[in-house]
Amino acid sequence: MPESLELPSVDVVTVGTVGEPGHRTFYVQASSGATSLTLKVEKAQVAGLATAFKELLADLPPSAYVEPMPALREPIEPMWAVGGIGVSAYDEATARVTVLLQQLVGEDEEGAEVRIGLSIPQMAAFVERGEALVAGGRPPCPLCGNPMDPEGHACPKTNGHLKH
Repeated sequence: MPESLELPSVDVVTVGTVGEPGHRTFYVQASSGATSLTLKVEKAQVAGLATAFKELLADLPPSAYVEPMPALREPIEPMWAVGGIGVSAYDEATARVTVLLQQLVGEDEEGAEVRIGLSIPQMAAFVERGEALVAGGRPPCPLCGNPMDPEGHACPKTNGHLKH
């Protein structure tokens, strides 16, 4: 079983992609001191985290400081793929939210977990970058809403007869 980590206060957190829209792989990276990690995530997980952080931020005092979010650091070698994600309530004592990232494993397998603590500026930066990455994918089909490839797409609303 891979190692579980707890980073209660990260120095840097970022989210990014590798590849072209339609073939992108999403990653989350975090570091605290000498400890760094890269985890593979799904687009929907990035969108879900951005939404959760946005909702949390709406109930918190606005931060005058927005932490810039760096690009992904090379080499991009994920420890594992993320299955489950949990977000704690805002802890006023630590001024952080804890994000639980659980390894994607089979039904009867036990996986690793990573807990990372994010500040208000780090959450705000994640929302901004996460929403931009999700929106930067393939455009949705105006008929069915599924992503369209640059060469077009066989729309299920037209029983695949109209490629647009």
